[in-house]
Amino acid sequence: MRRFRRAKIVATVGPASADPATLRALLLAGVDTFRLNFSHGTHDDHARVHAAIRALEAEVGSSIGILQDLQGPKIRVGTLAGGAVQVEAGQAIRFVRTGADGDVMSIPLPHPEIFDAVLPGHELLIDDGRVKVRVTGLTGDSIDAEVVLGGTISNRKGVNLPGTILDVSPLTAKDRADVAFGLELGVDWVALSFVQKPTDVIEARRLVGDRAGLIAKIEKPSALDSIDDILRLADGVMVARGDLGVEIPHELVPGRQKEIVRACRQAAKPVIVATQMLDSMVGAPTPTRAEASDVATAIYDGADAVMLSAESATGRYPVETVAMMDRIIRATEAHKLYRSIVQASQPGTEETPPHAVAAAAADLAESIGAPAIVAFTSSGTTATRIARKRPPLPILAITPSRETARRMSLLWGVHASLAGDVGSYEEMVERGMSVASLEGFAQPADFIVIVAGVPFGRAGTTNNLRVAQISDKREV
Repeated sequence: MRRFRRAKIVATVGPASADPATLRALLLAGVDTFRLNFSHGTHDDHARVHAAIRALEAEVGSSIGILQDLQGPKIRVGTLAGGAVQVEAGQAIRFVRTGADGDVMSIPLPHPEIFDAVLPGHELLIDDGRVKVRVTGLTGDSIDAEVVLGGTISNRKGVNLPGTILDVSPLTAKDRADVAFGLELGVDWVALSFVQKPTDVIEARRLVGDRAGLIAKIEKPSALDSIDDILRLADGVMVARGDLGVEIPHELVPGRQKEIVRACRQAAKPVIVATQMLDSMVGAPTPTRAEASDVATAIYDGADAVMLSAESATGRYPVETVAMMDRIIRATEAHKLYRSIVQASQPGTEETPPHAVAAAAADLAESIGAPAIVAFTSSGTTATRIARKRPPLPILAITPSRETARRMSLLWGVHASLAGDVGSYEEMVERGMSVASLEGFAQPADFIVIVAGVPFGRAGTTNNLRVAQISDKREV
């Protein structure tokens, strides 16, 4: 299952793709990590998909990642008289906490946290921003507002508050039950929705611990303001452009995406770019040119992974969509300008020995024309540090941990291989050369660069670099 590209593909599983035959076709078309969206489906549904993916993993003999995406809090209006009300720009309207009649002066908003946090001048965006209102006044039980952008407000439509930090946990009771269930199944990553501030990540970490990697979904403006602190606490980030594109102006999203990708590279944390990447392929066999360009832009930015949502979950062409994304990635990475663009956004090297060793390994391997860098890693940290450099050659990560191998399915340029623990330095070199040969990364007479942490098995100790020749196993 070796991929001849560096960026990874995450595909959401849904009714269009949940059967074992389609999952297998998706994997062969290019999926590296499957996303289970816990906003939809039952626990039994997700358990069946999880079991099918693990059976597929055993069949193909290659590690497959599984990402659990939590629903998070949903802020919605309540029930309206007649099911909907029409509002026009300049019109005065009122939201009420309780006792609503459901007309324009008593729109039910059953979320006390909004009434506690909102201030005059704040905006409420309803139905993904199709209706926009600005707060003009408030009491304990009502919020007066003026319509900025008119339209229809109908039952249970979502509400976004881009200028307001709500005193609400990102983990609902449903999310907590879902996390416990996902960890029991054995998911590799948990994606946390509705992250507003660093303490939200701390709260989720208490639940997840080290049983899975924790991904913070960046979809709130307040999260952008605290991105560095969030990155220190999370294991990875998802640029969730759906809600983010509602809460900040559309024209700012591309620049923010680049900032987040660069920050993740600097922090050596994987980053997924998500939402509407090939959206037209939900109902059409080919994407628009703009969508193909959108995927390519994420690859030029240096994203670790790009994600499909409805395209693979409910679309008519899930396998074709994955194959298309695979082709776009490979074509982009093969373009003559790709290397120069990716290197132009190269983050500065942190002044620590582990990062310096990893960066030196990438530079050395390129200088001597090595076909691959071999990284021995128990936690995935050594491979992540090398991937941060975005070297022009594959990273073969050898690990004794099945869980680590699965998590590395999100890492840029990394091919994970399971192998037992090594007990000595010489055994490490011999194992590295053997696996590189068996997995097709190196041929006799090739030089490979081997990176590891000594003593073996201690996470985060990237401190050793060696060059070895495949033919006679001589050190250089």
